[in-house]
Amino acid sequence: MTGELKTGGDKGYLRIATEEAFATREQIDIYLRMVKDGSADKGMVSLWGFYAKSPSERAMTIIERLLDLGERRLADMDAHGIDKAILALTSPGVQPLLDLDEAKGIALAANDYLAERCQAHPDRFIGMTAVAPQDPEWSAAEIRRGARELGFKGVQINSHTQGEYLDAAKFDPIFRALCDVGQPLYIHPSTPPDAMIDPMLEAGLDGAIFGFGVETGMHLLRLITSGIFDRYPTLQIMVGHMGEALPYWLYRLDYMHQAGVRANRYACMKPLKKTIAEYFRSNVLVTNSGMAWEPAVKFAQSVMGTERVMYAMDYPYEVMPEEVHAMDAMDMPFDAKRQFFQTNAEKWFNL
Repeated sequence: MTGELKTGGDKGYLRIATEEAFATREQIDIYLRMVKDGSADKGMVSLWGFYAKSPSERAMTIIERLLDLGERRLADMDAHGIDKAILALTSPGVQPLLDLDEAKGIALAANDYLAERCQAHPDRFIGMTAVAPQDPEWSAAEIRRGARELGFKGVQINSHTQGEYLDAAKFDPIFRALCDVGQPLYIHPSTPPDAMIDPMLEAGLDGAIFGFGVETGMHLLRLITSGIFDRYPTLQIMVGHMGEALPYWLYRLDYMHQAGVRANRYACMKPLKKTIAEYFRSNVLVTNSGMAWEPAVKFAQSVMGTERVMYAMDYPYEVMPEEVHAMDAMDMPFDAKRQFFQTNAEKWFNL
């Protein structure tokens, strides 16, 4: 699968990439400071101790691409046939920062910067709001500002915040704000917290190879089983990497969840209005970031519906023209392929 990749819809659809990252220099410098002074958790040491310090070509290229929201990124998009990129502050955002004022300041500045770059390239860049869940009320206000003043189309939270998960009652203001503005929440992976990372870290499996998906998939399941969609039935939550493997598990998840509810095994596990699989068909959205694999895409479409699966590249962490060609070549009806690349993103991000 070779040949020139073009923007402009020459295949009959635009390619809208829905999980694309950027960084600010200030953000990366804080990560380096935390790694150096010992305040970083084990996951940050593993991830950013590599990307921000390694002299390897991969690490240096990724940092250069993360920091560019101008000509280099646009040139890369053109070269890979990407018409529009939905951009979010790279993981773990400001969530590991221990100084709350510093965290909010970095998120605020990143949102203002992203808004300026989106305004400079309105036909190419679309923004998602960064928040500091350490302060739920502030984050709720920033979600509203992002939607109403900055023109952003969604919100990204990088899984756990210092080991805390969004099913805790303290984070409810964030969900109220999301529903107030009618925007989706993208739960992006972060490295697992110290409480669960050691067996992965000792085998080199803590990052994107495995740990990201395990931790983020668990986060989504915590939200579903806590009843988040019963409390907020219009809420839409997105996850990447082909649903962090959860679509493949839906049969067993439903069976064992219902068995646990019937048995009153856990005080925290209450009956829900729908099955987990049904929530995946009404409230969960999946992108294929980092998973350019036709069988997985088609399986998710078959269990969730073609309107709930979207394209993503995962720039700049996985940038391969072969993957774009492979997705273009998928054996599926044209309407489903157009949904995958273009119209689902337009619908769910209200473009």
